[in-house]
Amino acid sequence: MSENHQHTHIVPLSVYYTIFAALLVGTALTVWVAYIDLGALNTVVALAIACTKATLVVLYFMHVKYASKLTWAVVSGSVFWLLILLALTFNDYLTRHLLTYG
Repeated sequence: MSENHQHTHIVPLSVYYTIFAALLVGTALTVWVAYIDLGALNTVVALAIACTKATLVVLYFMHVKYASKLTWAVVSGSVFWLLILLALTFNDYLTRHLLTYG
């Protein structure tokens, strides 16, 4: 008979409730900041809150925090690829005015 070598990590419900409360606070904070005029920082603050919330979801609700190194490598590679795509997109967007036609 083969043994199952997977390690299961049982997370207490209090952790899920805490993360859920943090996500609700993050959502309320996003709405609150949307009504404050921060100029160009409105987008930066909203994206920072959204990235924090996304990190909480990935780590706890998708169980990446307790996953193997292979899972961490896949998640890290995905984030790295996303950053590459965003950098290329912003490069195109920010330098578009430099092109002259005809």
